[in-house]
Amino acid sequence: MERNDAVMPWVAIVCAAIMWIILLFLFNKETAPEPVVVDPAVVASINKEWPVLGNKVFHVTAGCAGCHGAEGQGGAGPKLAGDEKILKDPVYVHTIITKGKGGMPAFGDKLKEEEIYAVANYVLHSWGNKIEEPLTPATVAAGQTKVDPAVLKNRSRFVPEDIHLPEIFLATFVMVLLTYGLIGLYSVWAEGQELHPGIHKVRSTPLSNLAMVVTLGLSLLFSTLFVRQMVTDYAAWGNKEMPNVAMEGFFAAMILFTIAAAIALYKKFYMDGEVLVEDASGEFPW
Repeated sequence: MERNDAVMPWVAIVCAAIMWIILLFLFNKETAPEPVVVDPAVVASINKEWPVLGNKVFHVTAGCAGCHGAEGQGGAGPKLAGDEKILKDPVYVHTIITKGKGGMPAFGDKLKEEEIYAVANYVLHSWGNKIEEPLTPATVAAGQTKVDPAVLKNRSRFVPEDIHLPEIFLATFVMVLLTYGLIGLYSVWAEGQELHPGIHKVRSTPLSNLAMVVTLGLSLLFSTLFVRQMVTDYAAWGNKEMPNVAMEGFFAAMILFTIAAAIALYKKFYMDGEVLVEDASGEFPW
């Protein structure tokens, strides 16, 4: 008897994809950088003021030296001397100063605008650091057209820092639909389009044997990479560096995915099945 519920998993997955697109727009709105107002007076004074004012803010006003070291050598905070990352993206320095990051507080409301640009330029022109042109509001405004590294890192968690009830509801519904759809597709794939009472004998093929070996091999590979990444990140914590949590999550997800694929292959090609009741009227494939 042909099953009439084989199409429902695809409907669930399509609906989940549409809701996921809506979620991405919501998250993008949450993590979008705020526009910067360019003040010509500030631009004119930056080149003149940053060497003295920036030094004062770094060592006295904001006390940056207490965490980053008087010579940018690092301490409680990251090392700033000879930092290629901030030289490639000077706007990132402005973002971190104004919005904070990790244990570093935000100084957007504590420092004046000219002080923020002065200390940013002081960092970008000291201890071996050197950028071609001083950081100005115009540079920051131009950088807003690019994806800020802080925003990218935020999006890598798949959710913004503060998630609200509508996003929670949509994310939960997406997961329910995906779970239903994937289990349904697996059920149709493993059991076929037709269900008949009785014992169903299965036989493995050379291709299924190869798929099983590859899947188990990948599971072992990702397990090894996961353990290696955990060891690396543990050392990073000891050095007060940010661990690569996203990579840990990727390896863990791939372990689960490959194990699930191995189980699916086992049920499809290696395990006999039995249909006790011939019923094609249900809406839930499993």
